[in-house]
Amino acid sequence: MTLSKKIVFCFFLVILTLSFSTFAQEKKSKLDTTYIETTNNLFAARLYLSHKYTDLLIRVPEENREYLYKPNSGQNLGLGFTFQTFTLNISAPFGFLNPERQKDWPFYLDLQAHAYPQKWIFDFYGQFYRGYTLDQKYLINSEVKYLREDMKLNSIGLNANYLLGGEKLSLAAAFSQSAIQKKSAFSPFVGFEGYIGGMSGDSLLIPNSEMLTELDFQKAAYFQFGPNAGLAGTLVFGKGFFLTGVASVNYSVGYAKWEREETEFKKWGGVPTYLLRGFFGYNDRKFSVNVNYVYKNLNLVVNEPFDQAVNTGNYRVNIIYKFEVKREFSEWFYKINPMRILNKNLKPE
Repeated sequence: MTLSKKIVFCFFLVILTLSFSTFAQEKKSKLDTTYIETTNNLFAARLYLSHKYTDLLIRVPEENREYLYKPNSGQNLGLGFTFQTFTLNISAPFGFLNPERQKDWPFYLDLQAHAYPQKWIFDFYGQFYRGYTLDQKYLINSEVKYLREDMKLNSIGLNANYLLGGEKLSLAAAFSQSAIQKKSAFSPFVGFEGYIGGMSGDSLLIPNSEMLTELDFQKAAYFQFGPNAGLAGTLVFGKGFFLTGVASVNYSVGYAKWEREETEFKKWGGVPTYLLRGFFGYNDRKFSVNVNYVYKNLNLVVNEPFDQAVNTGNYRVNIIYKFEVKREFSEWFYKINPMRILNKNLKPE
């Protein structure tokens, strides 16, 4: 392992340890029950439709033109549950939902974890995509889709935020429906994030027909980190309807490297990024239906003529039914629930 890789590994290990240690050691928080109703005793069964992706955007300097490479992912149909703040979802991209998806391409893996304990926001991204396509609408000299089965993109990231008004605002109510937001509330937050990744192909990524050799590359890698800040809020209206929004901006210090044939380009620098979330639906103690969307823009360090962004998204439509379980099951599940290690407020009911 090289020195730079050791530094990156230690960085993520320290951030991850500090984040979860802070969460685990937090004293029993003062939840404002006039704003939030906890439903840890309810078992929430979930049927959902989702789509995860990580795109590679290549911008053409000084021109209103870009190339957007999309992974060979698709719509996923899945089942899941939430109980005692623990959530498990399993889904798959069934063929009848994805008629245009490329067959027999390499397997990909997209692991996204979005956790919303009281007063905290945690996001983890672990994406390992194999096979990308470039739609013909982005190509000037071609009328057919550009297929790159050989193209790989790996991206790992961590985001941690502290909600200053978390005793009145529950983002878990909007995302996993493990609580109910009874009154409108808003909260600023501050935090930190870091990302590492890279992309590569067996040849230059932009097709030769586009005649853009000066900004073409075969491999690239990046590492960047920095503070962020934002605002979160939920508007409650009607009887059970809600609209939640979360937005943050970040300024990262980072490093990027590009390779083209025998030539290598490197640069350290700073770059702004942002993260957006939106949730809308209905949620009560028996039933919930909602849609949510998480989008992370990760601009990479610019080194003319190289200007790229790795953008990650996850949108989902949920139908959820909630019901009470027996005391015996609640006590048994509490013993095996890993969330009890992190959440000192969690008790079997």
